[in-house]
Amino acid sequence: MESKRIIYYYQTLTDLSSILIQNTPVTHIILSSFHFGTNPNKSPYIHLNNYPPYDSKFNKVWDQLKLANEKFNIQIHIMLGGAGGAFQDLFENFELYYPLLLKTILSTPFISGINLDIEEEVSLTNVKMLIDCLKRDLGHDFIISMAPVQGSLQYDNSGMGGFVYKDLYKSKEGSLIDFFNGQFYFNLSSSCYEQCIQNGYLENQVVLGMIQDQDFNSACNTVQEVVNKYENFGGVYMWEYFDAPPGGPKNPGLWAQKMKQIMDKKNNDDEKNK
Repeated sequence: MESKRIIYYYQTLTDLSSILIQNTPVTHIILSSFHFGTNPNKSPYIHLNNYPPYDSKFNKVWDQLKLANEKFNIQIHIMLGGAGGAFQDLFENFELYYPLLLKTILSTPFISGINLDIEEEVSLTNVKMLIDCLKRDLGHDFIISMAPVQGSLQYDNSGMGGFVYKDLYKSKEGSLIDFFNGQFYFNLSSSCYEQCIQNGYLENQVVLGMIQDQDFNSACNTVQEVVNKYENFGGVYMWEYFDAPPGGPKNPGLWAQKMKQIMDKKNNDDEKNK
């Protein structure tokens, strides 16, 4: 059976050694967060957090991400947007900022995907345009994911981006989206996940997202319930890596190990019952 996604968002750029281990359970690291702006001389920039992506302060980050990909087969994606914005800037000055995004991705061969976390109002037309451009310029195999809040997948209401995800999902561009990292921060429950599936999303495309201050035991129970019900469950993610429970800053990799154990238990039980 295909491995479920086990994803860390990585914004507090601490040491990754706890997941750079033999047989690591981690499938994806999403480097966060990229955004745009203008320098004092009015020239455009793309930044990783508050600095140019290839500033020397990030040398260890890039070295470890390269190692994660080449030695441990972890997919490396980047996140655009989030609470810091990015999309209004991008769409207002697309001819300036899009080439910077493209150059950043193309200059780092082990970046294999992008996570679009749209938390500001934009037009659906522009979102479709961006998806088309990314696939055109980076190839069919380049992974595009999005990060809607859970309610945008449960119900067909306008989300933080000001558009209805179902409208995007049913479009030509929607077929180019590989998966959705659902922000189940307000109600991490199997019933909420089930409502997303009942609303027409494929189970393999909906990733159950959690945040570090949620009750860990309850989160484990929810993952177990979802895994038991959905054979093609899309996986889990944690925002964010550096203090992921239950190990916290001393051992943030423990979260991924626990998630893998829950998923493997389901698979092993299935084999025993055959």
